[in-house]
Amino acid sequence: MSLKAIAAVLGLSVTTVSRALNGYQDVAPETRKRIEEEAQRRGYRPNAAARRLKTGRANAVGLVYPINSSPLSGSDFSDMLLALDHHLARYEINLLLLADKQQSPSNLTRLLRSGAVDALIVGHTTPEDSRLHTLLQTNFRFLALGRSDLPSTYAWFDVDHLAGSQLAVSWSLAQGRQRIAWLGSNENSTQVRDRRQGYLTALGEVAPYAMAAVAPSRRAGYHQTREWLADVSVPEVIITDCAALAEGAAVVLHQAGRAAGEGAILLAGWEGLPRDAILDHPVVAIRQAAPYKAGEQVAEMVMQLINGAPPETLQTLWQPWLQLPA
Repeated sequence: MSLKAIAAVLGLSVTTVSRALNGYQDVAPETRKRIEEEAQRRGYRPNAAARRLKTGRANAVGLVYPINSSPLSGSDFSDMLLALDHHLARYEINLLLLADKQQSPSNLTRLLRSGAVDALIVGHTTPEDSRLHTLLQTNFRFLALGRSDLPSTYAWFDVDHLAGSQLAVSWSLAQGRQRIAWLGSNENSTQVRDRRQGYLTALGEVAPYAMAAVAPSRRAGYHQTREWLADVSVPEVIITDCAALAEGAAVVLHQAGRAAGEGAILLAGWEGLPRDAILDHPVVAIRQAAPYKAGEQVAEMVMQLINGAPPETLQTLWQPWLQLPA
């Protein structure tokens, strides 16, 4: 089934059909949907090799992510990846997962020279990210998952991590509790830094009860919470910056009889508990948009980049919200 046949059935030009199926954004959404549905109904599959020769594109997007960072194995990140891959596939674009053990700019340079991808998605952004610096110098198309402290002339997708932590602290203070502990990760990322800073900013003149920077794991959350509960003056609230730490803290609170009742210690945190958590513990969760929505949003932004949209016009900041226990 050729483009000409699809165009004839729909009463459209071959050019319009071709541009719609190749992801160009100058085709009206309603028209694009008609074309995609008709192509799918007829089992049309474009010749990838011919399209590469015609467009000069690799028809692939690379996701650069350090393999030693905890979100890579998290369920939310996996769900986002699946949605991203599925959405890019609608444009006949392959998603390549590119392991970056040391966040090395030289790895990026070799990749760009190969011409294997049309754009890059850079994950686990750090405050002074050398990868972004390299990409800005090469003028290659990329989108960052998170922001760095570099001049923001690049495309990025992020969540307001500062605001999310502020919501949790403000809620805790409204409950009349001021001994608020921060149980945070020790990873070097802008996300971790901003979540911690949101906690400090929201406290205002209230002194932090305690702050910890530990490995983002259940074990680390467990041991740190046990240490705090051994003090004479225990925290009234523990806020975590990831779900694994929250589960470790929840186990200790249950063991210590602090999960409910008059002496309960409140638990709040980003993402709440993991979906496979053993315990059913009440947590004030700092929620982000569903991972599949984030994946779709990132895919659309990358396609706009590939089709020539200025990077500085592709900057999206989503707002988190609190989800109180039922």
